[in-house]
Amino acid sequence: MSVRPAERLADHTTLRLGGPARSWVRVTTEQELVAAVSAADAAGEPVLVLGGGSNLVVADEGFEGTVVEVATRGMTADVGDADDPTCGGAVVTVAAGENWDDLVARAVERGWVGIEALSGIPGSVGATPIQNVGAYGQEVALTIASVRVWDRKLNGIRTFAAADCGFGYRTSRFKIDRYPDDAAFGGRHLVLSVTFQLRQGSLGAPVAYAELARTLGVELGQRAPLADVRTAVLGLRRGKGMVLDPADHDTWSAGSFFTNPVVPVADLPEGAPSWPTAEDGLVKTSAAWLIEHAGFGKGHGLDLGEGRVALSTKHTLALTNRGGATAAELVALAREVRDGVASSYGITLVNEPVLVNCSL
Repeated sequence: MSVRPAERLADHTTLRLGGPARSWVRVTTEQELVAAVSAADAAGEPVLVLGGGSNLVVADEGFEGTVVEVATRGMTADVGDADDPTCGGAVVTVAAGENWDDLVARAVERGWVGIEALSGIPGSVGATPIQNVGAYGQEVALTIASVRVWDRKLNGIRTFAAADCGFGYRTSRFKIDRYPDDAAFGGRHLVLSVTFQLRQGSLGAPVAYAELARTLGVELGQRAPLADVRTAVLGLRRGKGMVLDPADHDTWSAGSFFTNPVVPVADLPEGAPSWPTAEDGLVKTSAAWLIEHAGFGKGHGLDLGEGRVALSTKHTLALTNRGGATAAELVALAREVRDGVASSYGITLVNEPVLVNCSL
């Protein structure tokens, strides 16, 4: 464990925004992680658990509490016989601080099937079950077997089977359950490790996303080689500015800033794309379509004021720091877009990143 003087969150988030923390602790073992968070809880100190910093918007004033930077490492794999259909899977347990895309690359290399379409997503493994990370027809809920956590309220380790994780569209019990109960943010359950159940083979899971299928030259529901799926997804993400690149300001973002809204069929705007949901009478529609058709095109903001924040020039769902921006400017842009969509379509977009010491 290393305790360091206050550091700027801007140096640890993909948006490159955020003021200083009051204190900062970097932990490299599970025991250090539990000890650091427990000590802060016992002192009544607010805690911000930081993984890859890819899903955070932190205020310019910073964070009046302790940042616990999770740098735990480790992976174990129990691999069955790939030729035996009764035990051909790989059960892979990964420490929370491991890099997510490194895990995906390793899975593709070793022939572990089920997370290849989640290539290129920044952040840590421990963050993925919290909002049920998903893209291109896959989400981690499809392959997570269990999540091991430190329960800050009960002061003990618990293991949740996938069925008990409350997974939904960009949500889970780990995102909803707070500590303290009335906290604006901060999860009750501190993720220690995640266990995945992955099939083995040379072909990826059936392709469930039309854009990816077209890129691979296959029909929906067909399969393609694991490496080809990863390559295709990385290419699609780069084309949308969704693969981190220090030289590309379109990637200075928190990824998709708004979730795709779920609305009654009767409220679906004319011409808007839609997908069925598990709930009768409700459909999911595209936040990007709503933003663009409400008058906010790619690059919106570059021609306004100093142009230090703007929608990505590659994808309207990403709000970007063009260099020298403040968190207040980014929040103002998010508010402008949210209110513009609400005014045009009566649909209120919900932010996907966690807002720390700021709000829309």
